[in-house]
Amino acid sequence: MSERLLIAVLGNRNSGKSTTWNRLFGSVVKTGKYERQLFLNAAQWVNVFLVSGSPEEREIAVEEILPESLPQIVLCSTQYREDVTETFDYFFHQGYEVFVQWLNPGYSDDEPYEDKFSLRDYLLENGATIQIRDGQEDPASRLKEIRQLIFGWTSCRNLIVTEFP
Repeated sequence: MSERLLIAVLGNRNSGKSTTWNRLFGSVVKTGKYERQLFLNAAQWVNVFLVSGSPEEREIAVEEILPESLPQIVLCSTQYREDVTETFDYFFHQGYEVFVQWLNPGYSDDEPYEDKFSLRDYLLENGATIQIRDGQEDPASRLKEIRQLIFGWTSCRNLIVTEFP
């Protein structure tokens, strides 16, 4: 059982990756230097590290963005390009369980696109879980899926902090 979790949102430019994180946190969020609290409901939260703005688009290796002491949970934007495998390789080699929500079509895409880089096969061969979601639809249901995944994963590892309001 892996003790680290990566939740990646994958898509073209302007597909809805940042919108996903902004809506998940309930405000505009950017990559920080430290972990932050992600509320799973009104009373429970977990610490996560956010990489908003894909390493591929920034042209910087993900390991240069992450803190030296690797976070247990990383939320990361990833851009659909051939070199995105470098980002995923890093997480696979660090022992992260990888969950990918692929926005296809993305918010600004005209239509769904073919997987010309065979990324789906690469991810599945490396043990990732993939969901393909429409980035043009209201993100509420896919945000709920992400919260439920995090809740389930963190529950069995006793990582949830409960503070009643």
